[in-house]
Amino acid sequence: NETWAHIVPAMHRISHSLKVFGLHKVKIGTPHAMDVLQSSFPPSNGTFRNDIAFHIMKPMLHFLHKTRSFFFLDVYPFFAWASDPAQINLSYTLFESRNITVTDPLTGSIYTNLFDQMVDAVYFAMKRLGYPGIRIFIAETGWPNGGDLDQVGANVHNAATYNRNIVKRLTRNPVLGTPARPGSVLPAFIFSLYNENLKPGLGSERHFGLLYPNGSRVYDIDLSGNTPESELAPVPPAMDYKGKAWCVVAEGANVTEVAAALSYSCSQGNGTCDPIQPGHPCFKPDSVTSHADYAFSAYWAQFRRVGGTCYFNGLATQTAKDPSYGSCKFPSVTL
Repeated sequence: NETWAHIVPAMHRISHSLKVFGLHKVKIGTPHAMDVLQSSFPPSNGTFRNDIAFHIMKPMLHFLHKTRSFFFLDVYPFFAWASDPAQINLSYTLFESRNITVTDPLTGSIYTNLFDQMVDAVYFAMKRLGYPGIRIFIAETGWPNGGDLDQVGANVHNAATYNRNIVKRLTRNPVLGTPARPGSVLPAFIFSLYNENLKPGLGSERHFGLLYPNGSRVYDIDLSGNTPESELAPVPPAMDYKGKAWCVVAEGANVTEVAAALSYSCSQGNGTCDPIQPGHPCFKPDSVTSHADYAFSAYWAQFRRVGGTCYFNGLATQTAKDPSYGSCKFPSVTL
C-alpha cells in the first residue's frame, strides 16, 4: 500500500510522455480487484473503501474521465461464491440459473447472475464519487479448473461452464450490458491462457488456464462465442473430493524454510507435535521434512475449523494418500 499514492501521478506522467511522442490512442489504466469496494450489496449500495475513496480513487476517476480511458476491473465470481457457498447459489454464479434472481430494492433492477451484480456495484461506486459515465473493462475474469482438495467448486466442469457462458454473454448481439448499464459493451480478458503450474499460492492459482502447460486443451471453448454448445466436446461432471486429507511438505520445498514452518506449527497448539519428540512413535526418521509432514498435518487438523490452512507460505500441499506408517498415525481432516 506504500505505492498507492503514487499510482495516479505515474499515470499522468505516462500520459504526458505519450503526448510528447504523438501517441494519442493509447489508453492508460490500472487493474482493480473487487476489494476496492467497502460495500457491494445491493449493487446500488456500491461504495469505495474509506481509506482509498477520496485521495486515490477520486483523482484516478478524474484522470480516466479526462482521458476517456477505462476502469479496469478483475471480476471473479468464483471467489465471491467460495467465500459463502451456503448463501450464494452456484447456478446463479455460473450463469446457469433459470429461476433464481436477486432484486436490488433501491433500483428495482433484477439480477440473474453474480457477475452483473459485481460489475454494477462498481458502476454505482464510481457514480457515488461523481463519475457515472466511465466505462468498465474486465481486465480479468475466469474460473479455476482445479485446486486443492478442499477447494470446493474448482473443477473442469464449472470452469468450462463459467467461461463458455461469460463468452456467450459478452459477445451477444445485440449487446446486453448490465442492469445498471444496459446495452453497454464490456470488453474483457479471460484469465488465463495457460495453467500456471509454477505459480505460488492456493492450488486454484495454478489452474485457471484454458490450456495445460504443454499446450493441450483443458476443455473446448470458442472465444468468438459462435460455436453452439452442442458442438463443443462434453466436459466431465463436477466432482469435488470427499474423504480424508492430510497436509505434507511440498516437493522441492526449501529445507531451511520448512524448518521455520515446523517450529511455527509446533508452537501454536497444545501438544500438536508431541508424537515427533524423542521416544515417541513419529520421531523416526529424524529429519526436518519427516517431522514437518506430521506437524503440518497435525496443525491443519487442529486449526482448520478456525481458519488454519495447509499452505505454510507455499511449503505444504494437500494429499489424499495417508502418510501414516507403523505406529505413527497422522491426524487428518475430513472433507
